[in-house]
Amino acid sequence: MTFDTYDARALEALLEFYVEAGIDFALDEEPHDRFADTATEAAARAEQRARVSDDDRPPLPERAAPSRERTELPRAAAVPAFPQGTETADEAALSARSAARGARTMDELRDRLAAFEACALKRTAKSLVFADGNPSARVMLVGEAPGRDEDLQGLPFVGRSGQLLDRMLAAIGLNRESVYIANIVPWRPPGNRTPTPQEAAICRPFIERQIELCDPDILVCLGGPSAQALLGIKEGILRSRGKWVEYHTGTRAIRALATLHPAYLLRQPLQKKLAWRDLRALRHTLDSLKRPETSQQS
Repeated sequence: MTFDTYDARALEALLEFYVEAGIDFALDEEPHDRFADTATEAAARAEQRARVSDDDRPPLPERAAPSRERTELPRAAAVPAFPQGTETADEAALSARSAARGARTMDELRDRLAAFEACALKRTAKSLVFADGNPSARVMLVGEAPGRDEDLQGLPFVGRSGQLLDRMLAAIGLNRESVYIANIVPWRPPGNRTPTPQEAAICRPFIERQIELCDPDILVCLGGPSAQALLGIKEGILRSRGKWVEYHTGTRAIRALATLHPAYLLRQPLQKKLAWRDLRALRHTLDSLKRPETSQQS
């Protein structure tokens, strides 16, 4: 391996680290060492102080006697935790529930979500990442939140984790035309951080309505945050994965399964064997289930 090859790989690893940390754009055209500037300024000040002897220094001004009157300091303007017009997370969640319940189709739900202003994540994200796949699919997968690639393209699971998800689905005979994919939170959190419980609670009415409109036979929660938000699971994902539970849409109960998030599998490739067990269980259950109309015709 040549030095140039090693150097290129090191730079590529550094760039990947920057992207994962949320540093995805440059401030200047050229590198700017702000630490060096600070050190230079400090050295200049020290040199200037050294040139001034004790006799040459100007006398200190006399300090005025402290006033006994209380001085009101100007207060900084408070930054609202939620956009103007929404005071609390509870009120924002109620607003989201009202907007989501009024949607009769997926297109209408997407329009209502695009017009929703009570989630602060919308102000920092580039795109609304609504869904991908077949809205009439028998299997619906729900992740946590979009990442950088998803925010740029406006589609869920299109980055490295999305490519792994495609291969996982293909291993059991599925693809994006036979499943429906969405997220708990449709806007990318800054720096790819985990959405706060308040942010998930505000957006949950929309994903719940999305599940109702899709009406799948099987719901798959990708990762712990998704399982906690939709299935109420308190255990960690390694303990809760692979266990079938019921998810109630309000009109019927559907089978639900929590499994490991593809992004976690990229960091922990040895855990892919657990995900493969979950995928096989998904395939077996999907084959054993039949739509009500199919059962009536047979």
